[in-house]
Amino acid sequence: MTQENAAVLPDGRRITRWTFGSPEGVTAEVLSLGARLQALYTPDRDGQCANVVLGCESTADLFGEAAYFGATVGRYANRIAGGTLPLGGTTHRLATQQGGHTLHGGPDGFATRLWDGVPVRVGRRAGVRFRMDSPDGDQGFPGALTAEVTYLLGPDGELSLTYRATTDAPTVVNLTNHMYVNLAGEGSGTVLGHLLRVEAARYIPVDAELIPLGPAESVSGTPFDLREARTIGARITEEHPQIRRAGDGFDHNWVLDGTGLRRAAVLSHPASGRRVECLTTEPGLQVYTGNHFDGSLTGRSGRPYVAYAGIALETQRFPDSPNRPEYPSTYLRPGEEYRSTTAYRFSVEEGKAALDR
Repeated sequence: MTQENAAVLPDGRRITRWTFGSPEGVTAEVLSLGARLQALYTPDRDGQCANVVLGCESTADLFGEAAYFGATVGRYANRIAGGTLPLGGTTHRLATQQGGHTLHGGPDGFATRLWDGVPVRVGRRAGVRFRMDSPDGDQGFPGALTAEVTYLLGPDGELSLTYRATTDAPTVVNLTNHMYVNLAGEGSGTVLGHLLRVEAARYIPVDAELIPLGPAESVSGTPFDLREARTIGARITEEHPQIRRAGDGFDHNWVLDGTGLRRAAVLSHPASGRRVECLTTEPGLQVYTGNHFDGSLTGRSGRPYVAYAGIALETQRFPDSPNRPEYPSTYLRPGEEYRSTTAYRFSVEEGKAALDR
């Protein structure tokens, strides 16, 4: 475990970077800005390590277009329609962006905050625990909230993220990590040749502003049927109004099968042999294929991020659930604890990817 100053903000506050893991296996870099996974180095089938997480060196980018890259987003990940939060007979007006909706907690959400971090070790796993206090009225959300996220990386290549939160007044909470993955290596091109499997029989269609239309629908007969591994590029080039609506790609929530900590998705890159299995306790998985990257951001590799440069697998509750009582609840009350766990198991496959096992 190493710790260093990554940057100094104009007000004198320092952004801290921690690095932990195994030089021969998986190594992670996390930042106090946004409790962010900035880099993750994993070997391919030839033992060559590459950073498979998109990220920028520029602090200005991390407060701008790259604010969500690898960050812990909240207080509410995804969208709340119209910035309207009904709670306990009162309608709270939240800070908004993107067409008058609240996205990832508002324009000054958790991704742009400095979190307090401390190194932790649990058995053979090492990492960092981040903590942040969000005051009552923060971005319009009621209740003072204390949030924690703990990154732990083991010698087996599993990176786990455990989220916890408590409040002093009724509120809503929906936390996730917004890392973009490219298993060929950050800045190496697109993820269109990656194979993706999602353990879900239903997904949630959206309107033109990416707000849920209502009930979940079956994936059968649609490009959203990923119950067997499919090439991302082949799926998002199929003619379907939902693909076009999201900007020629995925930006949708899948309703995951099962409960408890179970497999949500598997992503693999056949050429390198790299594979990651995503497990979660959450009911939903938002898949975003980087449809709107346009080359204006330059990664740590020094190469621009073009459309589909990475894919985000965001484990979470459903979008706009405060306005959809039929969706899983995101309410948190005093005396309760919000808790969520997601794990990413990185491995290497010899020869052809066997995603169906």
